[in-house]
Amino acid sequence: MKMAAFVPSPFRFSFRTLTSIGVKRTSKYLNYRFERLKRKCSTSSMNLLTLNKRGLVENIFPDQRIPDLQKMLQTPQTIYCGFDPTADSLHIGNLLSLMVLLHGQRAGHNPIVVLGGATVMIGDPSGKTKERPLLEADDVEKNIIALMENVQRVTDNHSKFIYKGSKPLTDFRYLNNADWYKNINMVSFLSSFGRYFRVGEMITKHSVKSRLNSKEGITCTEFMYQIFQAYDWYHLFQKYNCTIQVGGNDQTGNISAGFDLIDKITKKHVFGLLIPLLLAPGGEKLGKSSGNSLWLDPKKSSPFEFYQYFFNLPDTEVEKYLKIFTFLPLTEIESIMEKQNRSPEQRVAQKKLAEQMTLLVHGESGIDSALRCTEVLFGDAIPALTAMSYTELQQLFRSAPSTEIIYDPEITVYDLCQRIKCFTKTEDIERIIKSGGVYINQQRITEPNHVLRDGQHILPNHITLVRVGKKNFYVVRWHLR
Repeated sequence: MKMAAFVPSPFRFSFRTLTSIGVKRTSKYLNYRFERLKRKCSTSSMNLLTLNKRGLVENIFPDQRIPDLQKMLQTPQTIYCGFDPTADSLHIGNLLSLMVLLHGQRAGHNPIVVLGGATVMIGDPSGKTKERPLLEADDVEKNIIALMENVQRVTDNHSKFIYKGSKPLTDFRYLNNADWYKNINMVSFLSSFGRYFRVGEMITKHSVKSRLNSKEGITCTEFMYQIFQAYDWYHLFQKYNCTIQVGGNDQTGNISAGFDLIDKITKKHVFGLLIPLLLAPGGEKLGKSSGNSLWLDPKKSSPFEFYQYFFNLPDTEVEKYLKIFTFLPLTEIESIMEKQNRSPEQRVAQKKLAEQMTLLVHGESGIDSALRCTEVLFGDAIPALTAMSYTELQQLFRSAPSTEIIYDPEITVYDLCQRIKCFTKTEDIERIIKSGGVYINQQRITEPNHVLRDGQHILPNHITLVRVGKKNFYVVRWHLR
């Protein structure tokens, strides 16, 4: 079975054809085919196919039965995406799948999130050049709890702060695939389900083929991964009538395996909605292994870092991100972009995107924290610093040394610099202070013997922020006698 975009069968291309013509040329074909589809898609509020207008759903598997899918989406369906707990947080690339589920929830469909407590121990070869390191069972359990918290925070923020509809939202269901594998006998499993898979087809999947041709090769466990993911969907179909799976374009092979298994056993039809891979402005894939992740966990990427990432997006990217990462109507996004194009220096679009994204992932408290941190660095520092907690300061200045000091009423700027060890040479302290290189709470101090006063230099929250030069920050927490 092949993968193609949403378009009637006379315009289908095989997955092999799409792969052979290359990514850039493929996107041109898909854009052309989407234009054809837009004239055929229902505008029903339950029709997730309209998400292609936002660029959020890029392809569909399989394409032969698009009319059946359109008809199916007129009634509530069960839709799922899965995450293997390979890390203790999801990142914004994973958020794209959740966005589709949230749109589905708004439309009255029933969303399921599957956490791969079993499949993580096997390892998905998709997009990997070598086998993933095997995780300890305790780490898997911790990661599952952390990912659950990520997803629940996003869904809660969406329902509290973003969703404005009149009808109640359907509930998210959270499952761990280890729960249905723990009592399965492996011999029985392979005997019952392995017979539906042909090795010739399995090795043509891109995730397998690319590894077979590589120096690293592929392990038996990785090769078998597609069987287990296929069974996941079959299990969800049997128990919850789950007819739609959401996944990245790099998951096409796994999704097609699930489709084939369900089709062969039940003769029923299911569908995969394939989302685009999220790329950094430089063109590289955003992800855990690429080292450029923006995490959903506030302990790994603070609300300020999250806000600033989107606020600093280039103009060429911001419209796309507004469409895929917010629930703003397309007409409103069009209006925002008109303002942006008239006055790009005001960054109207980036500001709106940063606010909407931070609200979704970190809630109202996250927005407040991000704006306070922004004010500390780029605005009126003292009121903003006064309103900040010690934890917020530590998150804002994640790499900055933090020191706790017992307050002495006679302590000077020189003494403080000495205590917090912001100079390697003692003789540099006085010279740099006098030359204007030391700031207390973002205010320049040029007198080494200037005495630090409680309530002035030591803020009501018992915090002082020291800066040396442009980028070297030190956080001081005072213990008053």
